[in-house]
Amino acid sequence: MKVLLVNGSPKPKGCTYTALTEVAKTLNEEGIETEIFDVGAHPLSGCVACRRCAGIGRCIFQDKVNEFREFAEIADGFIFGSPVHYAAAGGTITSFMDRLFYSNAQSKKNTFYLKPAAAVFVARRAGSTAALDQLNKYFTIAEMPVISSRYWNMVHGTTPEEVKQDLEGMQIMRILGRNMAWFLKCKEAGKKAGVPLPAREEIQFTNFIR
Repeated sequence: MKVLLVNGSPKPKGCTYTALTEVAKTLNEEGIETEIFDVGAHPLSGCVACRRCAGIGRCIFQDKVNEFREFAEIADGFIFGSPVHYAAAGGTITSFMDRLFYSNAQSKKNTFYLKPAAAVFVARRAGSTAALDQLNKYFTIAEMPVISSRYWNMVHGTTPEEVKQDLEGMQIMRILGRNMAWFLKCKEAGKKAGVPLPAREEIQFTNFIR
């Protein structure tokens, strides 16, 4: 089993990376393979609503979004990490996830269906709970079980060294890793026992204006 951890910070070895590595270390101790995917510091366009993804099964822009989709198909779970910018997720990770989840919804692969996910945030002081609510909405619309920890998934600090000093925050990361591992093992056990996936229904779209 494998979990992909997405570093949504422009800094490859910064505070977000430090939090994610604590989760990854715990997952590894539980026998789960991990890999960290860097969204990077290069400009990343938001969705332009061209809807070309419905015809080709991927986003029309060839960048980190489609690169990640290839990894995501073979992953069993996901952790998305980001710094807090103005009480929200960073602009790059927001554009990344807008296009990733929309293009996935238009394809037939169901890359994220029933795969567990969680979001983690790093803040100097505040705004992390609002950012957490923001990213959790991507998971629930894609029918992904959201994994929790003992508290909200956040750490505090402006440098990796300060993040490591947030002992409660780092503990939250470890508990998140153990809870993710437990869920994945339960899912695998259910699959081996022949527990079927939930029956699916066709989506019915309704509009508020008729």
